[in-house]
Amino acid sequence: MSTSTAPGSDQAEEGAGQGEGAAAEPRYTIGVDFGTESARAVLVDVADGRELGVEVYTYRNGVIDERLPDPDADVILAPDWALQDPNDYLETFKQAVPGAVTKAGIDPAAVIGIGIDFTACTMLPTTSDGTPLCFLDQYRRQPHAWVKLWKHHAAQPEADDINRVAAERGEIWPARYGGRISSEWFFPKALQILREAPEIYATADRLIEAADWVVWQLTGLETRNNCTAGYKAIWSAEEGFPGREFFAALHPQFAAVVDSKMSRSIARLGEVAGRLSERAAGWTGLRPGIAVAVANVDAHVSAPAATVTEVGTLVAIMGTSTCHIVLSETAPIIPGACGVVRDGVIPGLFGYEAGQSAVGDIFAWFVEQCVPPVYYERARERGVGVHEILEQDAAALEPGQSGLLALDWWNGNRSVLVDADLSGLLMGMTLATTAPEIYRALIEATAFGTRVIIDAFEKGGVRIDRVVACGGLPERNRLLMQIYADVTGRTFRIAASAQAPALGSAMFAAVAAGPEVGGYSSIEIAARRMAHLRDEAYEPIEANRRTYDLLYAEYVRLHDLFGRGGDPAVKTLRRLRKQIAMARVQS
Repeated sequence: MSTSTAPGSDQAEEGAGQGEGAAAEPRYTIGVDFGTESARAVLVDVADGRELGVEVYTYRNGVIDERLPDPDADVILAPDWALQDPNDYLETFKQAVPGAVTKAGIDPAAVIGIGIDFTACTMLPTTSDGTPLCFLDQYRRQPHAWVKLWKHHAAQPEADDINRVAAERGEIWPARYGGRISSEWFFPKALQILREAPEIYATADRLIEAADWVVWQLTGLETRNNCTAGYKAIWSAEEGFPGREFFAALHPQFAAVVDSKMSRSIARLGEVAGRLSERAAGWTGLRPGIAVAVANVDAHVSAPAATVTEVGTLVAIMGTSTCHIVLSETAPIIPGACGVVRDGVIPGLFGYEAGQSAVGDIFAWFVEQCVPPVYYERARERGVGVHEILEQDAAALEPGQSGLLALDWWNGNRSVLVDADLSGLLMGMTLATTAPEIYRALIEATAFGTRVIIDAFEKGGVRIDRVVACGGLPERNRLLMQIYADVTGRTFRIAASAQAPALGSAMFAAVAAGPEVGGYSSIEIAARRMAHLRDEAYEPIEANRRTYDLLYAEYVRLHDLFGRGGDPAVKTLRRLRKQIAMARVQS
């Protein structure tokens, strides 16, 4: 159940760093969070983290997953493609940043730094000066010249080959990533470009994460951050990238991919990537020369924004998908974890990442495709959304009352199976099954998926005592949070900020700016001053927990049966769907 706690009671050493962030005049930073459908700029008071101005820019071209946006060409995309237009990122700087400053009503000269975070791996090919190839007329109709969004799953064959070759060669790096990587990573996407569009690959002087590309646009300097390099591009501070021989085994022309199209110079989180250029100052309305922080990933930067800079707490960033971040003093191997990187989240600690490829997307799919009109009518009568009606009715049900159980693989499984070719399952339906019952079963399935991840961490020796959640779902759905507490047996706290990634980016901007101009010397001190939790906490209800333990045992049985090769049904169905879709595209 939800209980109240004292504000900020979990923040240790409250008085630390009192001399930092205390400039004679107010000082501000801006965090820009580049999401899947939109980006948001948040202007933050460095002294206490108050969010004074928020502006959202909705991408004009959104997620490009059916056809390219070029009006002069009808280029249809194959299944599992997901692209974006880098011009939408530039428009974010031109519209969202000035908008946030205007809403805050502050003097732009008082802004001391800017930081960004991005979905990852989102990558693109460019020329040597950073021009995206899709900006060039001759490549505008080439799908591989565009940005490949994080959920571009069409490179799964390349991911499979990378995993196979790594196993054959006895590479040591897969152990850091739970044994295998997926199509969402950097090198599968790069290899797909080489295999399917060798002209694009040859023309591209740089292959780069979109996070690093936008920082390049702000500063005029190319930098590569250790977060995306470590979690999405098989890099570690100790070993660097895999050797040339490994890449050559995938494709002879791939041998030099790191040295010819990337960089071995990796910048650490909290460092200054460069200074805001005159051109970017013109876009944003900010002073040229202010600090631009090294880029970060949206999920990872949310940890300090949720007050988490120490071990023992899992951060769940819950939105369309969920990313789980855990800190540890050591780095034991966790099967199915998406990666472990020293200094990848907080300097001095190992940061683990795990995730679920669809959470909010599942609920949205259900509401858009499966809910009867009567629920929409009730929502209109009450002036609320359909989700609120379904949540209310689902909350009246007891755990197990629906007789339903689901596998939450609507967009594949990221952790712990690391398999984008898996698909969802819903069982136990009868002619009496109702929409709220299905809605609750889908919420429960995503909670079971999170428990699988927590169990994997604890079995591997990484302690998880409590959970702090942030993102859109914890803000809106109290039933979901209670179910997660009941299923996992953990207390759930909620980050105070509704814009945790952007706040985290603004915090790292304050660290990049430094205490000399009113910022901070470390992200730990910035978190103690700028990050906060909500008052309420969701505690497990023991009776519900006992029932969910029974349901979870059945979930795990289905999870292992269909996900670990015991029954090929979901793979067979997925393969047949792809074959028919490809045939229709080719015809």
